[in-house]
Amino acid sequence: MLDEMVFRSEDVPPPDRFDYWAALLRRTHAPMELHSECADDFRATQRVLDLGAVTVWSATFQPQMFRRTPKLIRQSDPETYSLSFGVRGTGAGVWKHRETQYKAHDLFITSTSLPSEIHSTGVTTLAVEVPKSLLPLPYDVASRIVGAPVTAHEGMGALLAQFLTQLTADTTPYQPSDRPRLGMVLTDLVAALFAHILETDDSLPSETHQRTLTLQIKAFIREHLHDPHLTPATIAAAHHISTSYLHRLFRDEDATVAAWIRRLRLEAARRDLTDPVLHATPVHAIATRWGFPRATDFSRAYRTVYGTTPTDHRHRALHGHE
Repeated sequence: MLDEMVFRSEDVPPPDRFDYWAALLRRTHAPMELHSECADDFRATQRVLDLGAVTVWSATFQPQMFRRTPKLIRQSDPETYSLSFGVRGTGAGVWKHRETQYKAHDLFITSTSLPSEIHSTGVTTLAVEVPKSLLPLPYDVASRIVGAPVTAHEGMGALLAQFLTQLTADTTPYQPSDRPRLGMVLTDLVAALFAHILETDDSLPSETHQRTLTLQIKAFIREHLHDPHLTPATIAAAHHISTSYLHRLFRDEDATVAAWIRRLRLEAARRDLTDPVLHATPVHAIATRWGFPRATDFSRAYRTVYGTTPTDHRHRALHGHE
């Protein structure tokens, strides 16, 4: 079962409930101004799941207004995207570039880096917060995504909403070691949704569509890391582009395509090697699982990145020396 942080307003004296709730949101999300006509006896519940870099939460609360001002952003910005799936209730978001109405079964996208004012009726919502560093988008592109109307009735929005619904409904089937894996799945789903939003916007310049394709390719790579035949050539073929164009797409990234694949594989192998649940799985089996069929190649690449052998790293991690 995953650890959860749970808040219930009934556990706090009525006069203190709204202030406690406001302080909780500032701590778990971002500094913000909160106002509510129900502040004298505010009712709210919230569950927060820590999935490593990614956070999932579910909440039910009475009508209120949230505001992120430029001053608050300058003071503190956790630099995250938040995607909320409305189970019940309605609301509206106001940004400099857009105003959006939302209702139940809509997905609502915000960013802690953009000034905003969010109004909501009494709502129940499920949300995921993903660091911007995991979904690198230029400022002008991010502003096109934030506030974009997205339905959860079909397509990528439905996939994300269904995953959030299933995850928050029952966390008992998951072990603590599943947290980063679940976070990776959610990051891929959010990346795919962003790519879909950008891809269907015909007003975007060609450079933005190139960034969208890069997001799609990165999600494809994460999904196929297990495949030992994952190469720049197979990736290019799967996306109907030339290998040379694929390399041009990654020219502005922090690594070549092959290096990016290798880094993700090594990170995945490292997680498995340090997972107590997998302590009996041989090192060579973990290497093969993540696309390293030759043990010598895996050991050499691992030592280059982490400064130690896979076996030594596992021993130190599992015996409390890391």
